[in-house]
Amino acid sequence: MPTLAVRVQEKGQVTIPKEIREKLDLKKGDLVTFVETEDGVVIKPAEIVVSAALDEIGEALKEKGLSLEELMERGREIRANLIEERYNITDPDHE
Repeated sequence: MPTLAVRVQEKGQVTIPKEIREKLDLKKGDLVTFVETEDGVVIKPAEIVVSAALDEIGEALKEKGLSLEELMERGREIRANLIEERYNITDPDHE
């Protein structure tokens, strides 16, 4: 992959070269993340970072013998309990 240089503008802005935007399928409004490494900074589409984080969460759950569905159900139970405690509203699905 060739090295491309761009100039930092007054407000710290840089333009991602067209070839890279096209390769990563980046469009106006897409989020990117900046990951600091020992060698510098890596710019990644945010969806790649989110996907990797979800994979890590899935692996951690698997190691603990839990499924994503079980975790989500537990979250629903906790939310229902908090709503009932704070607002005295009972969720009919969690009675």
